[in-house]
Amino acid sequence: MNDMPPFGRVDRSRPIPPSDQPARLEALLEAVRGRTALVPRAGIVLGSGLGSLADDLENPVAIPFGDMPGWPAATAPGHVGRLLLGRLAGVPVAMLQGRLHMYEGNDPGLVVQPVLLFRQLGARLVVLTNAAGGVNPAFGPGTLMVISDHLNLTGRTPLLGPNADELGPRFADMTDVWAPRLRERLHAAAAAEGVALEEGIYAGLLGPTYETPAEVRMLRTLGADAVGMSTVLEAIAARWIGLEVCGVSLVTNAGAGYTGQPLTHEEVLEAGAQAGPRLARVIRRFVAELPGAGEAGISA
Repeated sequence: MNDMPPFGRVDRSRPIPPSDQPARLEALLEAVRGRTALVPRAGIVLGSGLGSLADDLENPVAIPFGDMPGWPAATAPGHVGRLLLGRLAGVPVAMLQGRLHMYEGNDPGLVVQPVLLFRQLGARLVVLTNAAGGVNPAFGPGTLMVISDHLNLTGRTPLLGPNADELGPRFADMTDVWAPRLRERLHAAAAAEGVALEEGIYAGLLGPTYETPAEVRMLRTLGADAVGMSTVLEAIAARWIGLEVCGVSLVTNAGAGYTGQPLTHEEVLEAGAQAGPRLARVIRRFVAELPGAGEAGISA
């Protein structure tokens, strides 16, 4: 039974186990299909300060989060909070301009619904982007890092509770969460655009506080190269439902303790404004060169 709350009355913290997702996704899919029949080849999530790529969409259909059944409006600075469907470099895509975070009080099951919806809309892969702090001292502000693996240090998972076998297996394999072939394509796209890309491990924490110097040292010992407050749950959910996953972190600042300076969200947004166009070029070419990118993207 679908007991999803009506528009305007969203309980962010209400647990959403996997078994509740099919009914919720059905309602979300109906809401989107009431506006567009476009079938995306890929889903793209734009993190803090990276929303400008949405300006490149051709004939976009924009749906604010608050207009989607069961979704709250976005509250994080730098996150517009819209689901967009249109064409990027001629390729049909679904794009999330901003995302839902756990630190906003959202249950993990709610955080990952946009990624689950990508699959329902027809996407077969997802590109996750984020703004991150540099844990690897060699990755200074402005570094673009292809995510090769992640550490889920949030203490949460979107797969807790009764499973929905029609969506994914009870025990999801995470061996190759970050698809090697898609990482290779990101590097190829960057090389073609003359953009430097590093590669490393992303650590996802709950937030909203930035890390202490001791925590940054701990993360480096654990093997992390960058740290942020998103992405890991989305990657888990995407692999659970069979999406291929790739992603890029924009390192916006050195980790706490490296410079002796306090960390602010303003510098995150500023770094995004400066480096975002480079990342946009890479993603645009990556999408344009997807196999079968010229195929039709409108359902019959």
